[in-house]
Amino acid sequence: MKINNKSNKKNFLEKILIKLIRKFGYEIIDQANLNIPFKNLKANDNLSESGKKSVTIPLGETKVYNKINSLSIIIRSYTFGNAVGGQVMLDQSKKRIFDQPKIEYTLRTINSIIKSCEYSKSFFKDLNIKLIITDDNSNDQNLLKINNLLKNTNLESEIINIDENEFNSEISDTDTNGKKISKNMISNMKNILKSLQIAHNSKSDIYYFLEDDYIHSKEAITEMLFTYEKISSQLQDDLFLCPADYPYLYSNIDNSKILFGNKRHWRTVNQTLITFLTSKKMIEKYFNELRLMGTKRHHPMEQILHKIYEKEFCLSPIPSLAMHATNINTIYGLPPNFDWEKVWKENEVNA
Repeated sequence: MKINNKSNKKNFLEKILIKLIRKFGYEIIDQANLNIPFKNLKANDNLSESGKKSVTIPLGETKVYNKINSLSIIIRSYTFGNAVGGQVMLDQSKKRIFDQPKIEYTLRTINSIIKSCEYSKSFFKDLNIKLIITDDNSNDQNLLKINNLLKNTNLESEIINIDENEFNSEISDTDTNGKKISKNMISNMKNILKSLQIAHNSKSDIYYFLEDDYIHSKEAITEMLFTYEKISSQLQDDLFLCPADYPYLYSNIDNSKILFGNKRHWRTVNQTLITFLTSKKMIEKYFNELRLMGTKRHHPMEQILHKIYEKEFCLSPIPSLAMHATNINTIYGLPPNFDWEKVWKENEVNA
């Protein structure tokens, strides 16, 4: 059999040429089939490399200067609302979408985060992820369900139970209007203070503060991490990210800057709820301000965050990366153009 030396020589020269081109920060794409030669990738795959570069076709490459080495996710757990539908907001009694006990939303939130973190490890192989559940007043049965869920993952995790009298002396029992606040609201504020205390006393690069009724898509954590690395490198500064595309963001015609993350568009926003991702540097910079959300009930409760966003970048994804599982009519809940039922069913827990 005759060996085609010309073909072998051509392939060898192509490889050398492609290696040289890549050294200059460029990539060759076969326009006929969108394949990237000698890589098992296509042009619409995730081409970014954590800590090194962000690649978006056809915008090219952004060098990453702000590598994320560690991530702590702190989920604030409240499972004592066991009536069907639970509570949508701590000062209300509307039913949630899907009309399930509160523990069901907590479990699906944790499950979705575990799945999303495990998926992210395919791209952030050396990233240290820690999952922390700060729980207030859950019964033993619900704590067992949460614990069983955490046992099924290799992620580092722990449950921290908030003491009944913890932070009581720091929390005002009246709001900024002088009205008495509910026990549920006090519980929420204790949990906010606990999560900030944990962040203040630990050393992750990035912290994700999360309420226990946000059910995430599989790619959520990956997109958030790549986007944080890319845009913080472009800005040469730290920032805030929110996982949800809240419907109330469309109730006013506000000016927004549109940025491109990894596989999503992101826009600047000046309001979020108290679910956000940011850096250790930002937490320390605004630590005293952030704690005010746990010591005094403001209207809105996120007022302190909104003032911070006047000085710092906060971005929200389009389309959404997570579903805030509240009442179907609330403007603070379900994101538009998002398959709510699919994400809900994908994260069912057999506990």
